[in-house]
Amino acid sequence: MRVNGDLKDLATQVTETDTVEPVTIDSADGLNILRHSAAHVLAQAVQRIKPQTNLGIGPPVTDGFYYDFGTPEPFTPDDLKAIDKEMQRIIREGQRFVRRVVTEEDARAELAHEPFKLELIGLAGGPGSGAHAAEGASVEIGAGELTIYDNVNRDGETVWKDLCRGPHLPNTRLIGNGWALQRVAGAYWRGSEKNPQLQRIYGTAWPTKDELRAYKQRLEEAAKRDHRKLGKELDLFSFPDEIGSGLSVWHPRGGVIRQEMEQHALRRHREAGYTYVYTPHITKKDLFLESNHLVTYKEGMFPPIRLDEERDENGEITKAGIDYYLKPMNCPMHILIYRERARSYRDLPMRLYENGTVYRYELSGALHGLTRVRGFTQDDSHLFVTPDQLEDEATNVLEFVLSMLRDFGLTEFELELSMRDDEKSKWIGDEEHWAMATDALRRVAQASGLKLTEVPGEAAFYGPKIDLKTKDALGRTWQLATVQLDFNLPERFELEYTGPDGEKHRPVMIHRALFGSIERFFAILLEHYAGAFPVWLAPVQVVGIPVAEEYADYLDEIVARLKADGVRAEVDHSDDRMQKKIRTHTTQKVPLQLIAGEQDRAAGAVSFRFRDGSQRNGVPVDEAVRLIRQAIDTKALVDTDEDLA
Repeated sequence: MRVNGDLKDLATQVTETDTVEPVTIDSADGLNILRHSAAHVLAQAVQRIKPQTNLGIGPPVTDGFYYDFGTPEPFTPDDLKAIDKEMQRIIREGQRFVRRVVTEEDARAELAHEPFKLELIGLAGGPGSGAHAAEGASVEIGAGELTIYDNVNRDGETVWKDLCRGPHLPNTRLIGNGWALQRVAGAYWRGSEKNPQLQRIYGTAWPTKDELRAYKQRLEEAAKRDHRKLGKELDLFSFPDEIGSGLSVWHPRGGVIRQEMEQHALRRHREAGYTYVYTPHITKKDLFLESNHLVTYKEGMFPPIRLDEERDENGEITKAGIDYYLKPMNCPMHILIYRERARSYRDLPMRLYENGTVYRYELSGALHGLTRVRGFTQDDSHLFVTPDQLEDEATNVLEFVLSMLRDFGLTEFELELSMRDDEKSKWIGDEEHWAMATDALRRVAQASGLKLTEVPGEAAFYGPKIDLKTKDALGRTWQLATVQLDFNLPERFELEYTGPDGEKHRPVMIHRALFGSIERFFAILLEHYAGAFPVWLAPVQVVGIPVAEEYADYLDEIVARLKADGVRAEVDHSDDRMQKKIRTHTTQKVPLQLIAGEQDRAAGAVSFRFRDGSQRNGVPVDEAVRLIRQAIDTKALVDTDEDLA
């Protein structure tokens, strides 16, 4: 239940003056409580089987949970089977989850044999802080007091315990049978390669067995749509070992899709009053000191490159070198473009746009295809506005973002407003500017009519932001575009404009990435469409397939006409039989196949074959060209005869 807005166990005592709301198992909060309770049962089962195992952290995550363990030997498939059976026993035992407030001294005494828990207690620095000390740490510390949850059996004995904030289900039996263990992975303690590597067991939990089955079916479909698998099958991109982890190369077919994405975005930005700029991939250290990135973001940056050092014949340094860094973000360079000369209020809003490639040192274990890489290109925009223009411009930005994403066939959106952390060291600037910026973004988000969730503590160090999330064809949620307000970097770089009063004023910056990164957005689209892109994005839009070789010249003439009209079309002149050609291009997810035989040639027509195997026969060539061009211009998704309007 929620008591006065806070999640509490059902055993919590309430008074008549408390506001109490129920939390159902199928709500977002309810699912998190179910999954966190299952994580505790997992940890208890592991320690029953392997008593010397040390406990890390076990939070709920999207669609499931995990728990990290310190163990000298990796878990085996047989271990997972034994843990699964032990979890079933614990669930049937109906153990109660009992919350207990403890002092730091008591917590250390009770958990003396758990080094990772002791470290968390130490990081807490006393109750109420340290929740961001590690991924998932907020489930254990940071609620204003230290608490331990005891698992109590029917005889009233405490059979297991864990440092935890809770809340939990009343007892283990309520976990039911809608759960499953999934896999084992390695994970560094607190996410740092400098720390011990732990064993992480992932699981999932749902209110019912039927929901678990439905989830497994979604996983099977997601595996078929995995962009890494499709990228290889469709010859779109790869990650050569010779180049390095997290660095992709784009093959010709993938390059066609990417170029279409970029060119469409460029046209839309020009229409919306943006100006395209270019900036280098590397810069001197001082720029990132001035922007504060080397203070707040250094761990995410590649190590410095020392350049311009000079030595004499004895090897003595005669000229000190300078540290250069690969840029993790484009904003400092766009700021320098603004600062290059004096600006007037008549110059504002100034909208700069760049497909800027940036480099971030992601841990190797965090890399995942195109969705998490070390080198990627942001469709990055920075807008410089007067305070009076701020809210209108932020509204225009959000409307522009939504319109652009709809061009790519995405339709379901919701917003998150990320606000500053309570810990002052995690943000720069003054509270007044933060409050002003947060209120402005809240009004912009509310005016959109989309669902809005406010998330404290997730803002960038320089200002609050709106994150736009979308759902794909499988119902999965992805975070895409970001709109961030920034009063602080203009202050740090002493940016100015001359107002109508003749005085100097400080502009406000809006940071905006529309796709987030082109690589990640491409991966999302690839999985959303399962590789079967709308006609305008397909690398090959039309392929001609002659019934026999004698009809190839006829199709060549039609394809030449399509090419002249800007269509990506080709004729299959291979020696394969017609049916094999059809199978090949269907597998390659070409949206439109044009088939021609004697009857088509005699009538000056062609026959369409679509991805689902349906056909439309005897279409006059002029009509066929018009339909193809129309499908491209309207950005239609054409899988069936009915889709070709």
